[in-house]
Amino acid sequence: MDYQTLFYPESRFGGFSDVDGTIAFAQRVRALLNSEDVVPDVGCGRGVISDDPIPRHHELVVLRGKAAKVVGIDIDPAASGNPFIDEFLLIGEDQKWPLEDQSIDLCVCDSVLEHIKDPVRFFSEAWRVIKPGGYLCIRTPNLFSYFGVFARLVPSKFQAAVTTRVQSNRKPADVFPAFYRCSTKWKLRRYLTRYGFDAVVYGHEAEPSYFSFSLIAYALAALHQKVAPNFMKITLFAFVQRQ
Repeated sequence: MDYQTLFYPESRFGGFSDVDGTIAFAQRVRALLNSEDVVPDVGCGRGVISDDPIPRHHELVVLRGKAAKVVGIDIDPAASGNPFIDEFLLIGEDQKWPLEDQSIDLCVCDSVLEHIKDPVRFFSEAWRVIKPGGYLCIRTPNLFSYFGVFARLVPSKFQAAVTTRVQSNRKPADVFPAFYRCSTKWKLRRYLTRYGFDAVVYGHEAEPSYFSFSLIAYALAALHQKVAPNFMKITLFAFVQRQ
């Protein structure tokens, strides 16, 4: 049974709900984007949006052709095959982003921050490459959500098996170790403030697609989506400008 259309009947028209997290994030990214921008997709991966069955997601998420250049950067050489970037650059062992100082207009980091071992290095590199007035857009799971608590309880060697079982459209090659070193509102805001970014950090909760295996679990998660306080929402958004 399709629980999404049962609890979010509007999704019958277009395939997405009014609380769709991908659309909420991507729409705000697009609102900041100019056609002349150089946009790095940090942790671009192989382009998992290609597996997404919702056309509206593709229209919003894929920035190639809507910016001057989309540069994919990643530690995994396999990401060079991403079809939605114009250029691929490999991050070396020193974790330095292969980009020039103050060369970037808008930087996207979608579902990557939870995999970062060294947040200090990450945010210092973001500060280095983004132009004054440029933007950093982040989406990451919230450690204080039920998803974050569960994810922290799963040993790293079982993460791929559990994730692909819960998310049937997720491939083992797209599952990487997660550390959640700055995956709370307070930690994320603290790092951004430390580097002088002007930031808004807040929680967002979409329809509970992780619980499509059970009507009861889906119903409880849908209720949580409506009543949970902001700091417990399943996903964190951060929209950031370098001053």
